[in-house]
Amino acid sequence: MTLKLTSDRAGIAWLGLLALSLVAFPWYKGAPIWQGPAASALSEGMSGHGWLWPLIAIVVALGAATFTRKWQQSNIALWLTLGAMFLYLWQGFAVGLRGPSQAWVGGVFEAAADGQTGLGWGGFLAGAALVGLLSDLIASRGFCRGERFASFCITAIVAALTAFVFFPILKLGLAAFVDTDGNLALGTFWARITAPDLWGLNCLVGGGRCGVVINTVILGVLSATLATLLGLALALLVNRTDFRMKRALRAISILPIITPPFVVGVAIILLFGRTGLVTSGVADLLDVRPGRWVYGLPGILIAQVLAFAPVTFLVLLSTLEAINPTLEEAARTLGAKSMKTFRSVTWPLLRPGLAAAFLLAFIESLADFGNPIVLGGGYEVLSIKIFFAVVGARYDLGNAATLAMILLALTLIAFWLQMRWMGNKSYVTVTGKSDAGLASPLPGVLKIGVFAVVLPWVIFTLAVYIIIVTGGFVTDVGRWDLTPTFQHIVTAFRFEFEDGLQLYGSAWDSMMTTLWVAALAAPLTTLIGILTAWLVARQDFAGRRAFEFGTMLSFAIPGTVVGVSYVAAFNVPPVDITGTAAILIICFVFRNMPVGMRAGLAALAQIDRSMEEASQTMGAGGLTTLRRVVLPLIKPAVFTALVYSFVTAMTAVSAVIFLVSARHNMATAYIMGRVEAGEYALAIAYSAVLMIVMIVCVVVIQGIVGTRKLGRRKELQGKGQVPEPAE
Repeated sequence: MTLKLTSDRAGIAWLGLLALSLVAFPWYKGAPIWQGPAASALSEGMSGHGWLWPLIAIVVALGAATFTRKWQQSNIALWLTLGAMFLYLWQGFAVGLRGPSQAWVGGVFEAAADGQTGLGWGGFLAGAALVGLLSDLIASRGFCRGERFASFCITAIVAALTAFVFFPILKLGLAAFVDTDGNLALGTFWARITAPDLWGLNCLVGGGRCGVVINTVILGVLSATLATLLGLALALLVNRTDFRMKRALRAISILPIITPPFVVGVAIILLFGRTGLVTSGVADLLDVRPGRWVYGLPGILIAQVLAFAPVTFLVLLSTLEAINPTLEEAARTLGAKSMKTFRSVTWPLLRPGLAAAFLLAFIESLADFGNPIVLGGGYEVLSIKIFFAVVGARYDLGNAATLAMILLALTLIAFWLQMRWMGNKSYVTVTGKSDAGLASPLPGVLKIGVFAVVLPWVIFTLAVYIIIVTGGFVTDVGRWDLTPTFQHIVTAFRFEFEDGLQLYGSAWDSMMTTLWVAALAAPLTTLIGILTAWLVARQDFAGRRAFEFGTMLSFAIPGTVVGVSYVAAFNVPPVDITGTAAILIICFVFRNMPVGMRAGLAALAQIDRSMEEASQTMGAGGLTTLRRVVLPLIKPAVFTALVYSFVTAMTAVSAVIFLVSARHNMATAYIMGRVEAGEYALAIAYSAVLMIVMIVCVVVIQGIVGTRKLGRRKELQGKGQVPEPAE
């Protein structure tokens, strides 16, 4: 029967790529790509790797099925594809999941386990081809109303989330149940999880120290509470007062977001350490001996509140701006005073924002690594204990996995408590009715309180950034030798023109790696995030809610857990990419993708579907409609996703610290090394340069993305038609 290429073109293309991956590319890692057929799956199978023959046989059967009529709608093609995916995963990922007991990896697959190596180009292309073929087959059955592009996007994103979010967490969970020799040991797991140094309450009921878990929870609750209150004070000052320096306040509040985490801790030490400027001044004034109070819970708490307050501020500011002012105006009209209006109307409507801000700050506190490592002293938290379990003198992945699962459990409990506190109440205030009322002014008492909270924070933040700006350009800021010098910049970024540009500075390698990784990760993060938002907002398909929840899960997992899970999952075959730039890029993409997704959903909620429907009515497919209609209208969301993913990739540390290598070092890891060596001036100089680079890159991103314009075409001007104002 003649093959109908016109209707089956996509399926034939995916099947062709699958066949090529088996016969024309190296199946296993290590063989150069030009060896192709000599190291392909077919060649490996003929050389004695019999576990590859079932997969090859199914692909041959799929090729034969294409000569039948309507092969894409046949159950045979679907079952053959699912069988090929099962065999592919079994001889790859399932073998990687096996524990010390290989009873369930019997027969030929036990031999595969013994000789398992990492997948090469052929193996990865086969996985992509199987995902594409499956998406095409289910689209032909009506999934996504037959839209092949949307079907492929959903299938590919689900496959990627499974491989790079769920699989690492599952592998990490299994690692918690084995001992140091790799043997299944439930008793060892119980001993780890019930260790007294984890759950001790001596700091609460006696004079000793609390366990690591208790320390982490105490720090998280205090940090989230104070950061939320400070963010609320900032939001109220900006939104509900006539404060004239709102722009400057916004700028100051954003600075910690683009600051490497170690630098704030270093600045706090230089201010409040034993020889710090403030500590020395107070000691001389009061004639007392300087103390070390900043090392421990107080110092970490100060640094975390400074770092997390901008995030809570942005969340609560958007919540305040969304409250319909007519509700407050109605309360005032009925005789309620400003304090009564705030307490009975404004405060209850702030609950969603307060819950979201607290949750974000709590999760960030749990995952924070930079501030505890610099200011911790004897105050142990889970992120530090996990770090030393992995990179310390005694490598103990099982203990690290157990601690990471406790950290993940704390995060999930926080999510559950947030949902319980929110309950089933409705907080909707924006409807189709007019919202032209006037927001209630802030009560006088609250206004004084807000200024009393914000003013010290502004002074403290400015002091920290004065240290950051000047510390890298003086001889030794730690000893308060403020002689101006560029020696630290020269040490980090020295270059000469000898037969071209030659880079000699010690920081160049980490800076170039960081820029490359961030430049590659940011567009990929934005692409996947915006695609996911478009699929959730504009496509109707089975499992849409579960798909949305799965994409958000990666943002809920603390960065420390992500880093350890990637070490557990990708340090061994079939995807052994630990120590490469690829694992850093993948980590950033799936860690930050939910932010781009949420920005995209917010932007798409403001766009009527009729424009996309008009495009499809005129014959455009899903990809064309997305590229030519949707993306130009959601440029603000694209810009937000790009900037956030780029800045986060430049400054992240909690997950990255486990994944860097000597060949692929990141800026934050380099700064951490300088801080640990006591080279504060060099660390601050590098951080100042890094902040300048990020600001320049954000300006460049703005120029590339551009702004959204909703006006008429220019050629209409001067022809009697007045263009609409551009946004």
